[in-house]
Amino acid sequence: MDLTAAYGYRLDWIVSFVAVARHGGFSAAAKATFRSQSRISEHVAELEKALGVQLFDRTAHPAALTPEGRALLPHAEEILNRLGDLSAARGHVRFGAYPSAAAWLFPQVAQRLPAEVQLHLVEGPSIDLEGALGRGEVDLAIRPVHPLVASESLEHEILWTEPLVAVFQDGDPLASASSVSLGELAELPLISIGETSGARQFESHLAFASVGLSPESVYRTNQPQTLLSLVRHGLGTGVTNALAVTTANLTGVRLVPISDSGVERQVALFVHRDRPRTPALDQVVASVRAVPPPTWP
Repeated sequence: MDLTAAYGYRLDWIVSFVAVARHGGFSAAAKATFRSQSRISEHVAELEKALGVQLFDRTAHPAALTPEGRALLPHAEEILNRLGDLSAARGHVRFGAYPSAAAWLFPQVAQRLPAEVQLHLVEGPSIDLEGALGRGEVDLAIRPVHPLVASESLEHEILWTEPLVAVFQDGDPLASASSVSLGELAELPLISIGETSGARQFESHLAFASVGLSPESVYRTNQPQTLLSLVRHGLGTGVTNALAVTTANLTGVRLVPISDSGVERQVALFVHRDRPRTPALDQVVASVRAVPPPTWP
């Protein structure tokens, strides 16, 4: 093998090419890799020049892989996966988590690890972590069981369960209640955790459905601080999981238990069953298991 042939290709060209292919366009790739769109376009153009082929049909919207691009993609992905394996072998572990779990769990895990294990935090919405784990962008993922993952290659173990709570603005008549029912909440303008579009089943949706209710949310957000801010400004009543709001700034709002939710959020550790387990990853998994589950007032 002529190793000097590899000198003509830069790794960031390959990263940008794979990102465009995975995320369905140059703009989405730029957002996913925290680069400018012009830089992504430049990288792909340089790779095309070096290879002497066109990798994307730019007349399509979004840009589509050409036959040459489709042929290259699995090889480019394999290069990135092998580099990920190399990092893992050196004691690097990429820890995927949604924001409130990252805020609560990640510091406690990091404190338990020996110095030779390098932990890298990758934060993202729960719905994105499945894909990141499947593509090898993270080595493990902490995310709720719902929405359910589609990949049969991912296995999980439950770490803790947490109740749903209602979030009221200070001064709301129900803010001082000892508890509130789903029926009472269904009559109010609601702000929930979830996607702004689509029909994935989050715990708040399942809770209302379990008692035959399907209220519409006036706002949905995947960011706990955004939910709290909307409530704080009087734009509705929040319904979300306890950890999301107890790790955030509660100034100007009150948390009230839901008496009949019947649904709790299950948070789990997900790994890919078909990938080799490194000693470093095993140490991180053991540290995650060693953290006592959160408690609720």
